[in-house]
Amino acid sequence: MKIIAERALLPDGWAENVAVVLEGARIASVAPGAGGEGQRVACLIPGMANLHSHAFQRGFSGLTEARGPGRDSFWTWREMMYRFALSLDPDEAQAIAAMAQVEMLEAGYTRAGEFHYLHHAPDGQAYDDPAEMSARIFAAAAETGIALTHLPVFYAHGGFGPAPAVEGQRRFLHGRDAFLRLVEACDGMRRDGDVVGYAPHSLRAATAEDLHALAAALPDRPVHIHVAEQVKEVEDCLAFSGRRPVEYLMGEVEIGPRWCLIHATHLIAAETRALAESGAVAGLCPVTEANLGDGIFPGPDFLAAGGRFGIGTDSNVRIDLAEELRVLEYGQRLIRRERNALATAPGSTGAQLFAGALAGGAQALGGEAPGIAAGAAADLVGLGDPLGLGVSGDQMLDRWIFGREVAVADVWARGRHVVAGGAHLAREAVAARYAKVVNRVLAR
Repeated sequence: MKIIAERALLPDGWAENVAVVLEGARIASVAPGAGGEGQRVACLIPGMANLHSHAFQRGFSGLTEARGPGRDSFWTWREMMYRFALSLDPDEAQAIAAMAQVEMLEAGYTRAGEFHYLHHAPDGQAYDDPAEMSARIFAAAAETGIALTHLPVFYAHGGFGPAPAVEGQRRFLHGRDAFLRLVEACDGMRRDGDVVGYAPHSLRAATAEDLHALAAALPDRPVHIHVAEQVKEVEDCLAFSGRRPVEYLMGEVEIGPRWCLIHATHLIAAETRALAESGAVAGLCPVTEANLGDGIFPGPDFLAAGGRFGIGTDSNVRIDLAEELRVLEYGQRLIRRERNALATAPGSTGAQLFAGALAGGAQALGGEAPGIAAGAAADLVGLGDPLGLGVSGDQMLDRWIFGREVAVADVWARGRHVVAGGAHLAREAVAARYAKVVNRVLAR
């Protein structure tokens, strides 16, 4: 297949009238200035990694926006999440995951990092196949075409101490040996290009001893962990250890480039510098963090210290790559009262945000380095420009992220043309199945 791009973001910068030839899952050749016949796109960019998703949470998007009798927070939202999680069977979880993945591809994500902790049956017992629920995530990815970095979650405790798990967490729990068997089973499900890492859920759910044991048993894999998302988590960690969460984590475990610290919202200056210097990725989920009232990551200070970041859709309340980058930047503008707050050099803010998230996301999910180059994976996004303004490539990114008209028109995932005209080719069937499932679950 040949794609003709009016402008394309190549590893060394923008080029015009670029012919990109695909062979199977790879890019066979890239020829700037070549033109010719083929699938025409206004702007061709590499596909983005969505480094943090809980796919099943797509099923209650928009349904937690009613105020309760007291102060609403992440902790009250979590109770709704537990109720929904306890109600899903494997078929329903797969249908919801497929819907989320369709929307990720339509948004320009070509790899999903699935932080997967819905492991067991609703009563907390293991399925006959203990990897049943993970298998459903892989099955959804095979249908939709998205590349998968599967991150089975180790969840053993209910809080610092460790405290016993609560009833709403019963589907999540594992001992270490059973968890290692789960990871091994997931290794056997990988398609070409898929990755299996692991994810200690949080410092509430995994002790320092757990972290050491898992690191020894599962070396050289991506490792993700929720950390410092909420002020209460910081207070509880201080009460337990005398240290803040990121300070505690980095004091107990060697953190490096294989690690992704999800949210890391509430940092002091020393933690911000230490995280940046470690080479780990900060996994930022601005839309979810705004929806839950989490707080705002210290982005400019982190980037000034050389920090790496990627973006994720987390609760999947909204699945929109451009919106994640826009909210990331706008949050900083609001608290700093200045514009272009996350641009570290003169020039396009959108281009700098996209480049940072592209590199950090790929690192966090353990996939290949993204890029439009011969031999690279054919994970590509075509942006449509209905007004045909003829602006530069950087301005196209700015118009996509901060403007209105530019939008994702085409997506190729591992060479498979899965989105055309802005819609996934399986959208109708996946959406119909999803609607039936969610209506059934909400009626219980």
